[in-house]
Amino acid sequence: MERVCFLLRVRPDRLDEYRERHRHVWPEMLDALRAAGWRNYSLFLSDDGLLVGYLETDDFEAAQRAMAAAEVSARWETDMASFFESGRADEGRIVLEEVFHLDGIGECE
Repeated sequence: MERVCFLLRVRPDRLDEYRERHRHVWPEMLDALRAAGWRNYSLFLSDDGLLVGYLETDDFEAAQRAMAAAEVSARWETDMASFFESGRADEGRIVLEEVFHLDGIGECE
């Protein structure tokens, strides 16, 4: 299993609307994420717009390809692009290297 953490930056003037959109994620988008193998997916947002995402998956590259092939994902990403300083989230996320995991006894692959 891969644990994936990524960063994005939400435009500060759109934070409230961004939060509201995520209270009502389209059911078909949720289904697509699950079908693509995204598990334990969480987003954390700071007041300055820093967005931290975390997910677990068997194969992140395959999960990303599955989402790229999902029509609902293309609609969601296009609809949400104006919230991000980098444009589309699926193109602008910065994936972080895992350097420690408590249950992994400090070793990360």
